[in-house]
Amino acid sequence: MSSQLATLLKSIDADKATLDAARPLSQQAVASLRDTLVREWAGQASVIEGGAPTRRETRAVLECITIDGTTLREHLDATHHRDAIGYVEDIVSKREALSERQIRNLHRLVLNRIGNGDVRRYRQENVAIAGASTVPPGFLDLPADMAALIGWYREAGAMHPVMRAAELHARLLKIHPFVDGNGRTARLLLAFELMKDGYPPAIIRNEDRPAYHDALDRACAGGEFDNIACVVAEAVRRALHLYLDVLGLPYAAKPDADHFPNHPNGEPTCPLPPPPR
Repeated sequence: MSSQLATLLKSIDADKATLDAARPLSQQAVASLRDTLVREWAGQASVIEGGAPTRRETRAVLECITIDGTTLREHLDATHHRDAIGYVEDIVSKREALSERQIRNLHRLVLNRIGNGDVRRYRQENVAIAGASTVPPGFLDLPADMAALIGWYREAGAMHPVMRAAELHARLLKIHPFVDGNGRTARLLLAFELMKDGYPPAIIRNEDRPAYHDALDRACAGGEFDNIACVVAEAVRRALHLYLDVLGLPYAAKPDADHFPNHPNGEPTCPLPPPPR
């Protein structure tokens, strides 16, 4: 782990401890939080607990996440599937263990295809990703690769939750198990994994997308996960500050600027080297 990432995670942990001490949030605080998140996340293209969030808090946050420009609540309502909203709330509130079935169900959700019957299969063809430096595995390898992903996740319990969520996100995108909707599924999974451990979801802003895509490419091509963890961690830290602002609570002290000489304010950043030619 880089020193930049370690310092950033330390700052996040301090802010989360402050938030956890204030939980459970009052109904008024949850309503104010929801209004703040709606304003903050409006216009973003996609989504990219000590004290655990209550189901009321969980629902308020879930309703603000966007998929294809609509809120998750609007998206789920459009499925006409009465159990869809309860399903995603249960994933977070009950900290449902990750499984291949959960991933396939989330994929159906983002494609607005929740319904009865078996969950959607993995792709049955080979694909290439425009602009990426790697090629996803062949479709015949997908069952083994997805089983290995779940196996890795089960062994990753000792990792910092933000790092684990970021690496899971990148690993799923590397496998690219579906013909369409892989990015949206992986970003929704990232949000849910963070929320299971009491962190706010990491919303990747439009201005962060170049760094986000570069970091993903490096993770998929070379197994270097620190950069994507930094991008996710900085998004989590911003979201934590939104929570604390709503509650009128202080942030953790800023990291020493000496740790981040590249940034004029000493904010934690994880600069990316130039992309490979």
